[in-house]
Amino acid sequence: MSRQTGVLFSKYLMTGVLNTLIHWGVFFLVYRVFSTSQATGNFVAFCVAVTFSFFVNARFTFQSNTSVKRYLLFVSFMGALSILFGWGADVLGALPVITLAAFSGTSLVIGFIYSRYIVFRP
Repeated sequence: MSRQTGVLFSKYLMTGVLNTLIHWGVFFLVYRVFSTSQATGNFVAFCVAVTFSFFVNARFTFQSNTSVKRYLLFVSFMGALSILFGWGADVLGALPVITLAAFSGTSLVIGFIYSRYIVFRP
């Protein structure tokens, strides 16, 4: 990994920590308070957290301009991943904390690669 990629990943990771706190908080609120499925809870939480993540990563991590096209690229790809994890958790009967941990780790790595080379490429 190049030094530049390492710096970008560190910034992405810091944003990811905040994003994860937002995601987990919204997930448990929607899942527990509104008694939804994990798929629904994960998707709603994702929508809130991804908006935060998109704008912070555009400005702070990648120093890039935002656009509707970039936002839709990011949200649609990561949203599909979110739904896939929630659906898989529902099918397997996984504990919500396992769903969140698996999604958080996977989306951190895949999200960085996708953001760096597709959404915010120079």
